[in-house]
Amino acid sequence: MDIRNIAIIAHVDHGKTTLVDWMLKQTHTFRDNEIEMKQTTILDRNELEREKGITILSKNTAVIYKDTKINIIDTPGHADFSGEVERVINMADGALLIIDAAEGPLPQTQFVLEKAMEQNLKIIVVINKIDRQDARPLQVLKETEELFLRLAKHTYQLEYTVLYAVGREGQAWKELPRNINDQADLSPLFDEILKKIPKPLAHENKPFKMLISTLDFDSYKGTYAIGKISQGTLSAGQNISLFDYERKIGNFKAEQVFASLGLNRIEVDKAQTGDIIAVTGLNNVSIGQTIADPAESAGFPTIKLGEPTLKITISPNTSPLSGKEAQFSTARQLEQRLIKEKKTNIGLIISRNEASRGFDVAGRGELHLSILLETLRREGYEMQVSRPKIIVKETNGIKEEPYEEVTIEVDREYIGVAVEEIGKRKGTVIDVKTTLKESTRFLFSISSRNLLGLRGQLMTKTRGRALFASVVTGFEPLSEAISQFRPGALIAFAAGKSTSYALETVQNRGTALIGPNEEVYEGMIIGINNREEDIDINVCKSKKLTNMHTENADQAIHLDPPLLFTLEQCLDFISDDELLEITPRSLRLRKLHLKKIERIRAERQFSLLS
Repeated sequence: MDIRNIAIIAHVDHGKTTLVDWMLKQTHTFRDNEIEMKQTTILDRNELEREKGITILSKNTAVIYKDTKINIIDTPGHADFSGEVERVINMADGALLIIDAAEGPLPQTQFVLEKAMEQNLKIIVVINKIDRQDARPLQVLKETEELFLRLAKHTYQLEYTVLYAVGREGQAWKELPRNINDQADLSPLFDEILKKIPKPLAHENKPFKMLISTLDFDSYKGTYAIGKISQGTLSAGQNISLFDYERKIGNFKAEQVFASLGLNRIEVDKAQTGDIIAVTGLNNVSIGQTIADPAESAGFPTIKLGEPTLKITISPNTSPLSGKEAQFSTARQLEQRLIKEKKTNIGLIISRNEASRGFDVAGRGELHLSILLETLRREGYEMQVSRPKIIVKETNGIKEEPYEEVTIEVDREYIGVAVEEIGKRKGTVIDVKTTLKESTRFLFSISSRNLLGLRGQLMTKTRGRALFASVVTGFEPLSEAISQFRPGALIAFAAGKSTSYALETVQNRGTALIGPNEEVYEGMIIGINNREEDIDINVCKSKKLTNMHTENADQAIHLDPPLLFTLEQCLDFISDDELLEITPRSLRLRKLHLKKIERIRAERQFSLLS
């Protein structure tokens, strides 16, 4: 059977996962009565992916069209998950670049296209969502042409096909249609894939060899090593060797071999050259290693990854409430889980931090790290986490920090908010455009350090109506740091249960982060001060009883609902002398030193060292 291997690449929310839904449905991958025929974002089966509406993990599926098997690799569009893109794109021979007909190419469009060009993939451009009221497909096509001209290093990379689509309806056209209500399906897209995307290079007569691009786990079959067969064939029961590039690790036997079809893995006796397969029978295998015939002397070079830009310290929870809300809370349990994560999340760098009895975890950005923390939390782990810090490296004696190119699009009424934030954070404006829907798009360069917290600030000040995207452009000399724009904290100095009577005092001084009858401890942050300094408050005190008043008088107290931060907002909020306590049930902000006398001593020591 003929094979085509394609990657689906796009900026976040440009419609690639929805397009894959229809590719699966229109090739009759599912029966008419199967539940998948009524579902959307079928490949986004991860709970967090469905909640956030983004692809986090790369996945591969396959469909059959005109007796040709098309392996489809769905990749994340967010630059924070670039490690997912880098590790799987080598399995593809071509790519579908999906671009929103209204928004046009954005920073992460450029990022994924660069990765595809580095692999010399044949590109089919799909201008999607042409049914939007603000769609501007011809202008977007021109912007796409300019992007290709800017990125292409060879003339053949400018030879690409353009299609137009309404992904959510499963429609595609070779020419821009006059009437999108006409009957149409994805046949033009499938035909272009067969015509334009090359077959995988076939070296069937050579010994078997495959780079491991991803891993999966099963409680019954163990580890699945997944990749594209670059040469030879593989049969169940065949002897294979595992290589770490030029170092041979050991010999194994391929217990079972699986090919993909739809959402399922189909066991096969023999897999052909160029197909994307999953193999069982290997233990302690890692992404980037090679499995090959024992006659081979070396594996493929390991996958090259971009550098992490941000790090946090994860350590066992030391608060007075530790161990009460989680199944896993020890340093050993955290270490085992992080080691497991490192096997599949190769964009992370994990090292021990002896000072905190924890682990320094470096990743690609705030979203990358917050998704990891949320995943651990939902699996029953508790931990405490430091404020995110930018990774600084030294080149020829000069300290350098990561810089990002950021796109912000806001409605006209919020232009002042965007300009103010960019100015405060010392961003350099590259371009400003007014879109057809009368919103303004800012493109600017800024250090990752000064960018921290901007996403949350913008979403709050624009009531969630800002479009925000960024991509790391490289490391540049250390810039001037901005002063922190954060008010002081209201800190509990007594342990117990919070009362409505005490929270009324908190409300008068600022914004409460907790409600009544919640358990608190000394050093826990229970509110945000209206002023810059920190204030200690007893939130557990109750009103004195007299003959004239009873505790029922508390019912007359009117409290505003507490401000509830998301995990990402907590990471944006905390300072260097604070920690975020994460459990499956709660997110608590706290001071690093819980007792006030310890905080005073730490401040004096810091002043002396400064």
